[in-house]
Amino acid sequence: MIRNILTYPDPELKKKSAPVTVINEKTIELVRDMAETMYDAPGVGLAAPQIGVHQRVVVIDVSAKDEPPELIVAINPVIIHADGESYEEEGCLSVPKYAANVRRHARVVVKALNLEGEEITCKADGLLAIAFQHEIDHLDGILFVDHISPLKREIFRRKYRRIREELQERE
Repeated sequence: MIRNILTYPDPELKKKSAPVTVINEKTIELVRDMAETMYDAPGVGLAAPQIGVHQRVVVIDVSAKDEPPELIVAINPVIIHADGESYEEEGCLSVPKYAANVRRHARVVVKALNLEGEEITCKADGLLAIAFQHEIDHLDGILFVDHISPLKREIFRRKYRRIREELQERE
């Protein structure tokens, strides 16, 4: 089922998410809904808080449009190693019609659980590394715009008010 994606400045996006303690049918349904919502949007990642569920669950798929999907499900993801630096443009399904360059680590190693409850380790670089960092930030109530300079953030807030008004007029 496609779920509604919360958008900035919804205060729910600033809440920290709780770890998943039991992986059950509700968790599987949540992941299914998150993947369907992400693909429909379309996006490369989605964290549970973006649909109003404050659990530490993310889905990511950075495969090219002309390739078969490669869905990554990460429950309780933690970055256990990070190095290098990247400065790439990011966007977010919760901040539609806005993008900004964000400084991130170039490479990360993420430990998480899969849907079977097994521990997985994922070494990532490029877009996948950025996606992991971006989605894990959502679990901690952090948006990509929180990483831009105070001056750029103030410009964003003013510009985004106009963007939101235009989006609301279209609805």
